[in-house]
Amino acid sequence: MTAITDIPGVLVGHATKNGAGWLCGVTVVLPPPGTVGSVDVRGGGPGTHETDALDPTTLTSRVDAVVLTGGSAYGLVAAHGAQHWCEEHGRGFPVTGGVVPIVPAAAIFDLGRGGDFTARPDAAMGYAATADAAAQEDGHDVERGNAGAGTGAAIGRGTYKGGVGTASITLDNGVVVGAIAVVNALGLPFSTSPPRVTAPPAPEPPPLNTTLVVVATNAVLDKAECKRTASAAHAGLARALNPSHTLADGDTVFCLATGSIALDRSSEAARQLSLVTLQSAAADVVRLAILDGISSAEAVSTPAGDFRAYGDVVR
Repeated sequence: MTAITDIPGVLVGHATKNGAGWLCGVTVVLPPPGTVGSVDVRGGGPGTHETDALDPTTLTSRVDAVVLTGGSAYGLVAAHGAQHWCEEHGRGFPVTGGVVPIVPAAAIFDLGRGGDFTARPDAAMGYAATADAAAQEDGHDVERGNAGAGTGAAIGRGTYKGGVGTASITLDNGVVVGAIAVVNALGLPFSTSPPRVTAPPAPEPPPLNTTLVVVATNAVLDKAECKRTASAAHAGLARALNPSHTLADGDTVFCLATGSIALDRSSEAARQLSLVTLQSAAADVVRLAILDGISSAEAVSTPAGDFRAYGDVVR
């Protein structure tokens, strides 16, 4: 099985809590030092932290970690734990007296899915997920499905279980493009036709969702090219889920470039072809990661309700 960790130096860690009111967690992508990054937020209901720092017009270009978390806006505090770990290990933007780690984050809505609305990630869980990533070996397998930020994820208006998925694609020039997705979507996959999802009895609360993605590559990209790659990768989200990018989804794609393989920039035509090829692969791998997250998720029963496994229904 392929994974985002097929890119040398990219590590993934989880912190997971379930039972006793919990169904929530945190996933951290820890890239090698010097990794360049940006982000593209397309959903109408985003929950994000430090994404403005990833705009190509801003001062910094490096990303020290990316935090994907449950707990909606409350869960964004998990980024503080990841930031604390990075500071302890000297990772961050150098300033007088120390460093300031650049740790963007994004959250899914999973509040109350384990039964307790107040059971949501905190800074300690963010620290734990970062430490878990740092403890992994290069090229490690990634736990999929009901893990980390995918623990409380659901799709199809909360009817089916969502989760964490990952995949990678290797291009002919040796460039690897990988993705990890936390699938918590309003929609359902295009690829199959499950039974019609019926709405809960009125009054129905508004659906609150979000699919979060980190795309990574070992190619040399600048911050603007990372931004464009994140934008192109959103096409994979739209190919996998119907609908996507709704007012009730906070769909967000981060892009990280570790910079170990130079693209062909010998001419303008070569540069454009290299980038188009990479960005097309980014869209493809996002689709694969999302479908992997859905197929890896297992049914869950909690005091707040039952979540069926989508794969069991469509087989």
